Parts: sequence; C-alpha cells; structure tokens
Amino acid sequence: MGYNIVLIEPEIPTNTGNIGRLSLATGSTLHLVKPFGFEINDTRLKRAGLDYWKHLSLYTYENIDEFYEIHKDKKMVYFSSHGTQNHWTIPYMDELFLIFGKESVGLPKAMIEANKEQLYKIPLYSPHIRSLNLANAVSIAVYEGLKHLK
Repeated sequence: MGYNIVLIEPEIPTNTGNIGRLSLATGSTLHLVKPFGFEINDTRLKRAGLDYWKHLSLYTYENIDEFYEIHKDKKMVYFSSHGTQNHWTIPYMDELFLIFGKESVGLPKAMIEANKEQLYKIPLYSPHIRSLNLANAVSIAVYEGLKHLK
C-alpha cells in the first residue's frame, strides 16, 4: 500500500524533509528529481525529517528524462494550480505516481502541456493566494488517496 511521491526539482529543504516524513508515515516512496535547491545532506532537510530519514524508501534521479525513462509505463497524475480537475476526482490506485513541481514555479510548462488529461489541482477558496505550501499540498493529496485504498 502506498503512493510514489515525486518532487520535480525541489528547492526548500524543510519541505522535502517534511514530505520525507509523510512518505514514511503513509507507506509511500519518495522520488526526488534533480537539480535540487539544497544539498541532500542539508541539516535543515534532516531536521525536518528527524531521525526517520534513514528509513525512507528514497530514489533520486539526475533529471526528468532519467525519471521518465525508468518509470515510463507507470500510472501518473500531476498537480498544478493550472489543473482543471479537482484532486477529489483522481482515479487513485496503489503505487500511483503523484507528481509535484518545485516551490517557486511548479511543474515545467512542457510537462503541464503534455499531461493535461492527468493534471489536477487542489481547490483554493481565496483569490489572495496562488498556491499552497508544497508539503501541505502533498499531504492533502496523499491522505485523500489513502481513503481510496482502504
């Protein structure tokens, strides 16, 4: 049971550390696609993940092309504020890949364009914000998905 949480070029170590802890707590696997905005041994990353980091199921990739080459036949959904479908409508299934972009700009435009049918958003009910914190968005998506695996 669990999901594959994919962070494309994560920039903030504390977000990645918190998502690592979430991955472990939910039986999910964490996939990190370079380049990172931090060093993988960054103390802020480890502090956010506490002493759990060593227990993570963690994979890193040199770039997006390497990630896709390895996982080309897997089921994937993408999260973006540009999505037109709400995350509640995702066809959640065990081992689904949940793809999230970097904190500053989200997913690359080419990735959004190529995956419009699998592009989802978490609804925002205020016009005063553009997006949620990455760690919060991942948490929302993963726990919504866990409801569907029970």
